Amino acid sequence: MPNDAIDMDLSYSTPPSDTGLDIVSYVDTIEAVIASLDQGDGAMVSQSDQGHLWRFRYGSVDVYAQLTGETETDTLTVWSPVLVLPARDEPRLMKLLLEKNCNETLEARFGISGNQVLVISSRILKDISPAEISRLMTIVATIADDSDEALLAEFGLA
Repeated sequence: MPNDAIDMDLSYSTPPSDTGLDIVSYVDTIEAVIASLDQGDGAMVSQSDQGHLWRFRYGSVDVYAQLTGETETDTLTVWSPVLVLPARDEPRLMKLLLEKNCNETLEARFGISGNQVLVISSRILKDISPAEISRLMTIVATIADDSDEALLAEFGLA
């Protein structure tokens, strides 16, 4: 066999296994981010058929994170209630929230669910990085904490 020939048996050897490499689960990443953000007595977590749900305190707001599973098609949703409805001058409140959605909320947005105004963001897990998970959670927590007291003072009924 010439010196530059490739031994075919070696060229088709199996690649090294991924076992034992630093593969961090989405749950571990979310819990690490929560540990860095939590300003309360620790996060609460529950697990069900619908996935994982965490609640933690950031400044003056409660922040929730829901992970529906750990496949590419599952979703991470992070939200924080900032105001209970009904509110004073709701047309002006809605205009303000839409303006904030356009100019200030980055990947998050203000929305309404039931009788609450929320800051919310959602992302499927396909190609998500730990840095994106951290950014998503930090943006929601920060915007909610920066907004809740001002919204309550200006629009709250209680």
